[in-house]
Amino acid sequence: MDILEFSSLVFVGSLLAGFLGAATGLGGGVVIVPMLAVGFGVDIRYAMGASLVSVIATSSAAASAYVREGFSNIRVGMFLEIGTTIGAVTGAAIATSISPSYIAVIFGLVLIYSSYQSVFSRRQDDSTSDKPDKIATRLKMNSQYPTPEGMKKYYVHQVPGGFGIMYLAGVLSGLLGIGSGALKVIAMDQVMRLPFKVSTTTSNFMIGVTAAASAGVFLNRGYVDPGLAMPVMLGVLIGSLAGAHFLFGATTKVLRIVFAVVIFGLAIEMLYKGFRGGF
Repeated sequence: MDILEFSSLVFVGSLLAGFLGAATGLGGGVVIVPMLAVGFGVDIRYAMGASLVSVIATSSAAASAYVREGFSNIRVGMFLEIGTTIGAVTGAAIATSISPSYIAVIFGLVLIYSSYQSVFSRRQDDSTSDKPDKIATRLKMNSQYPTPEGMKKYYVHQVPGGFGIMYLAGVLSGLLGIGSGALKVIAMDQVMRLPFKVSTTTSNFMIGVTAAASAGVFLNRGYVDPGLAMPVMLGVLIGSLAGAHFLFGATTKVLRIVFAVVIFGLAIEMLYKGFRGGF
């Protein structure tokens, strides 16, 4: 396979990754890393470096559309980014000094848990009858989002718990080379009890900053290859625009199923390669 064929295949795969990342709030990196490492045989650390660059592109492309449409909760996103950014720098420093196989196993376990939570969550997106949370109210986090029936109000809950999970999400972002969108979505959906579409769109708003913090460490260690990162970034950028358009008309049930199926399949691949020492 010559360089043109390789770049073309990576670009096509990145299109799909960008679409899924924007539509589900995963950020694309959760698909990019296994695709490059398992499918193309790229060293997992270089795959992580390219993934982090692509995550920044995904967030930039999708977040503007979500903010314009009124889905993203900017106050929640900016507050939680404090935790994820600190965690991202910590995780990136750890990632460059441990075995890639360990990273793959951790990645797979995180994805399986994320898939399980998405499918078996019993929480509904209706939080209009909930009582306002004192901390969220003081920080003016409660908001509303568009639905086919008009704007729908919701309340934010468990701000300290969500902040703690966001620090862990940041660590995983730096450790695994992803935007850790899966964990961000779960934290906002399950712990803070935001509507699922608000969770996914706010995740997309946040992941660019988280990935940028991690990418700086990878760049400094020489794990960002421009020749690999360019087709990945372009593919993800175009795909994420299509994914953002898809989310506006999709139902929450469909989004949860897509979210779960994609990351469960990738989890099995990463665990298989990790336990075999294939990286």
